[in-house]
Amino acid sequence: MKNLILLPLLCLFFANSFAQQLPRWNTEYDNKNATTDWLLNNKSAKAEIYQSHNGKDIILYNGLVKRSFRIAPDVACIDYKNLINGQQLLRAVKPEAMVNINGKDYYVGGLYGQTENAYLLPQWIESFKKGDSVFNYVSYNIDDIKLILDWKTDFWTANKQAPTGKVLSFKYQSSLNELKGIDVYVRYELYDGIPLINKSVEIKNNTTGSVTINRVINEILAVVEEESAVVGKPEQMKKPAGIYIETNYAYNNSMQYPLSDQTTHWKIDKSYTSQVNYDFNTPCLLEVYPEKVSDVTLLPNETFKSLRTNELLMDSYDRERRGLAIKKMYRTIAPWTTSNPIFMHLVSKDDKQVYTAIDQCAATGYEALILSFGSNLNIEENTTENHNRWKAIADYAHSKGVKIGGYTLFSSRTIAPETDVISAETGKPGGAFFGNAPCFASEWGQKYYQAIIDFFKNTGFDILEMDGPYPGDVCASTTHPGHKGLDDSQWAQMNMQKSLFHWMNENGVYVNAPDWYFLDGANKIALGYREVNFALSREQQRILNRQNIFDGTWDKTPSMGWGFVPLTAYHGGKADAVLEPLNDHLNDYRALMIQYYGAGIQACYRGPRLYDTEETKQTVIAVIDWYKKYRDILNADIIHLRRADGRDWDGILHADPNLKERGFVMLYNPTKEKITRTIKLPLYYTGLTDNATISEKDSSPRNYKLNRDFSADLTFSIEPDSYTWFVIRE
Repeated sequence: MKNLILLPLLCLFFANSFAQQLPRWNTEYDNKNATTDWLLNNKSAKAEIYQSHNGKDIILYNGLVKRSFRIAPDVACIDYKNLINGQQLLRAVKPEAMVNINGKDYYVGGLYGQTENAYLLPQWIESFKKGDSVFNYVSYNIDDIKLILDWKTDFWTANKQAPTGKVLSFKYQSSLNELKGIDVYVRYELYDGIPLINKSVEIKNNTTGSVTINRVINEILAVVEEESAVVGKPEQMKKPAGIYIETNYAYNNSMQYPLSDQTTHWKIDKSYTSQVNYDFNTPCLLEVYPEKVSDVTLLPNETFKSLRTNELLMDSYDRERRGLAIKKMYRTIAPWTTSNPIFMHLVSKDDKQVYTAIDQCAATGYEALILSFGSNLNIEENTTENHNRWKAIADYAHSKGVKIGGYTLFSSRTIAPETDVISAETGKPGGAFFGNAPCFASEWGQKYYQAIIDFFKNTGFDILEMDGPYPGDVCASTTHPGHKGLDDSQWAQMNMQKSLFHWMNENGVYVNAPDWYFLDGANKIALGYREVNFALSREQQRILNRQNIFDGTWDKTPSMGWGFVPLTAYHGGKADAVLEPLNDHLNDYRALMIQYYGAGIQACYRGPRLYDTEETKQTVIAVIDWYKKYRDILNADIIHLRRADGRDWDGILHADPNLKERGFVMLYNPTKEKITRTIKLPLYYTGLTDNATISEKDSSPRNYKLNRDFSADLTFSIEPDSYTWFVIRE
């Protein structure tokens, strides 16, 4: 009798849960792995959301990744599988999130009752129960993926397509009185064409009073461990390599994400009592949250949005392949990172030099001019006179077909005691990432923010180069209008920085910024170099620059990094370090341009002019014309052949299976003698399988039969201290 009463209630529950009439899961997919390499052809990998046949599960699936959720008696992830290599990532069920509201922790979703945590069997799930004092599942919603910002651009861009896919959002509420009127949403975004899921949490305050959000852990995953060590501390042990985590909450000035990440925490799982490590110290519990964020006030009818966690499944330990997967992620979810204008970094003393540089850009094919640090531009001067002056210059640049941008410094300076970041230890300015720095949420910071926006609104400038964007400083001031105190200061300042970059992208402004804001609108970051090295000799710079290119493109596309070429003295460089007078050092000038443009990387050509003689002008034009001719393939991802060491050849290969030019090889001879070498050229990522036609420079192509490992045996000769290049076609 009791079961007869429950049956209609269960039917009503499932009818509500699947109100959107999800398609039924195709059981043929149960043991089906991907049959093609998604890095070569991902067109068939379409995101879809299914309902299981028993009505108890919702399944995210795109042919590359499968993630399943049991939704009764609560929501829990019960399956997370890489369909490329068949790896199951999940070993145990955990809550879907954790939120701390008004000083108390609350789990969101989750099922309980699993005793063996080394692996999870489907038949165990039926006995699992929902927990007490948590946010429980109410309903779900499905939508299409949308970009996080309304991006616009007129710059050359490799990919202007917005990502596509599906969004699954679970709604949770609590029966506890103190949580009535608070809704929690956990969102999962599954992308087309890539084994990637983005997860985020939103908290909606529907009450009449404010609530305090402290910590939000937006991902909790019990992941299969990477190694089994009988003894060892967590920091000494390998972290799971089958999943790559990247969030939009990173800073460090390191020019690479792993060192900039502030949110990925690999923890131990004491409930995993059958692990090999005797002290239960295996780092196999993933939690994602920003460490230094708490005490965030959420007013009535406001919504708190967590950071966004990108979970990219990896199918290999190979560094090149893992890097290509990461670069594909950027190209997909942050297409603005594929914009790559050709720009000069002008050092100007007066407006006349600016006009001259604009003319030189137009004459040589340069697309943009950035007034560099030390120039006669002050973006912070928020006056009509300043704006009118620079609008006239911007109008002139645009009449010549040249974009224009400017530099502003934020972090590494001091403004005033009442404005700067206040140390929690001393109660005084100091202790910031750069020693001293202004607080973005101070009154000065808010005016600085508005001054930048007003400048771009009123002048029509096209590029913002913001040096030292907000690097994660916390501020103990209680008088700054943009934050309450220490605990919410980082969150407030980070959101201001992101908001500024969102505005820029939504208004067609390109952003250069030496901190990791790619997922919130930054277009380019420094490639990674030591600035004082540009005071070394030109010969040294050529080798070091190629090393920087090689090292800085494992996880970044060519368009994501800028290099540096000091046309005039930099960091005390002597005569053998600089290129001015340009015509006197034309070979070095050409060589430096070739190795950067040949890598698809824009360098900051920093000085007062691009050319000084007609011969120099024609040299610049020739290099730019060459770059533009092969621009698409030169902006393709880099396959690393051999790192520069000055002893023998070095080189890189661009590869894209979807272009007419499938590959482009740049090879260098830094020695003082002519060299002839035969190398195995790895062509797998060009998509070519049997044959390739390869031409050196613009000579007649030769047909090559590919080896079984998709390589071609390429023989080349290079003159002393010179270079060559090859184009690869089908």
